[in-house]
Amino acid sequence: MNADYTAEELAFEIEVRTFLENEFPAEYKAKVDANIRLGKEELTHWQKILFKKGWAATSWPVEHGGPGWTPTQRHIFATELGMIGAPEPIPFGMKMVAPVIMAYGNEEQKKRFLPDILESNVWWCQGYSEPNSGSDLASLKTAAVRDGDEYVVNGQKTWNTYGQYADWIFCLVRTDNTVKKQEGISFLLIDMKTPGITLKPIVLIDGHHEVNEVFFDDVRVPAENLIGEENKGWTYAKVLLTHERTNISGVPRGKRRLKALKRIALETDDGFGGNMLENASFKTKIAEAEIELQALEYAELRTLSALSVGKAPGPESSILKIVGTELAQSIDALFVEIAGNHSLPFVPEQFENGFEGHAVGPGNSAASALTYFNSRKLTIFGGSNEVQRNIISKAVLGL
Repeated sequence: MNADYTAEELAFEIEVRTFLENEFPAEYKAKVDANIRLGKEELTHWQKILFKKGWAATSWPVEHGGPGWTPTQRHIFATELGMIGAPEPIPFGMKMVAPVIMAYGNEEQKKRFLPDILESNVWWCQGYSEPNSGSDLASLKTAAVRDGDEYVVNGQKTWNTYGQYADWIFCLVRTDNTVKKQEGISFLLIDMKTPGITLKPIVLIDGHHEVNEVFFDDVRVPAENLIGEENKGWTYAKVLLTHERTNISGVPRGKRRLKALKRIALETDDGFGGNMLENASFKTKIAEAEIELQALEYAELRTLSALSVGKAPGPESSILKIVGTELAQSIDALFVEIAGNHSLPFVPEQFENGFEGHAVGPGNSAASALTYFNSRKLTIFGGSNEVQRNIISKAVLGL
C-alpha cells in the first residue's frame, strides 16, 4: 500500500477531523483528557452520533449499512479518532459478532441482529474463556444439549468484559463430546435476560469492575440462535479472533499517548538541570517506542490492504496483537518511570474521579500506576501472546 495519501484521501482526512472537532461532545472530550471513564449512556450517545453520520460501522459492507470505505479511509478515521481521544464503538457487537453473523448467519439472523448492532440499540458481550479454558480455548466445557427446538446450556464463562451492561452474549458451547475437541463446538447467541444466567463481578487490579464470571444454569436458548452449522463454531471463532487481534493493535491510541508523554517529559525536571525530554536515556526510550509504533502502523496497513481485495485477516494479525499490546505496556512503563515516586500510592478511587492525563505531582499520584496495572491484561486477552507466537511460527514461518 502506498503510504502517501491521494488528494481525495487528504480531503477525507480533513472532513473526518472537522467532524470530530465539531461533533465529539466537549464534555466527553474533557473527561477523556482527564482520563475519566465514559459510562454506557455516554458511549451509546456517541455511537449514535456516528450512526447518524453513517460512520458507526466503518468496516461493514454497504449492503449492511457500512460507509463503503477503503482500508486507507478506515485507517484515517481510526487515526483521527485516536488522536482526539474519541472512543471507537464498543467492539463486541460491531467488530466481533457482526462479521460472524454476516459471514455465517442466515438471512433471518442478519435482519434480526445487524440493524440493532449498527444503531447501538443492543450491547453485546463475549462468552469464550472459561476458568480452565483460556489460551487452550478448544478445551471449553460449557455444554449446550439440544432439546427439541431449544438448547439447554450449563457451564461458566470468565473474563467477560462489561457483561453487566450487555443485552446479548455470543458464546462458544460444546455440543459434541465424542469428536476431536475443536470439532464439537458451536456458536450460540444468548439473550442475557434469559432465566438461569447470573453474573459475578471480577474487580481488576486497578480497582475497576471491568470483567465478570457468567454462570449458565439450565439456560434454554432457541435453536434458531445457532449461527451456521452445529459443531462448526471453532471455524467461526477463529474468524472472530483474527478481527479482534487486528483491532487491538492500538496504533492511534499509541500516537496520542506518546504525544502526551512528550508533553509531560518536557514539563518534568530530570534532576540534572534539564527536563526529561532532553534526558539522553529517556529520549532514547521515546524514540524506540516511536520507531516501533511506526513499524506497527505499516504492518497494520498491509493487513488492511489484504482486506481490501477480499481476503480475511490471516495469521499475520497475531503479529499486530503481539507488537501492539507489548508496545502499549512499554509506553505505560515510561509513564510510570517519568512519574517516579509520584506514581504511588495506589488510589483506585482517583481513576473514577479523574486526573489530568498522566501528569506528575502529589494531586494526581495514582494516574500512571492505575493505567499500568490495567494494561497488564493486554498481552493475555484476545489469545495470549505466547499462543500468538506459536501461531506465527506455524502459519507464517512454516516451522
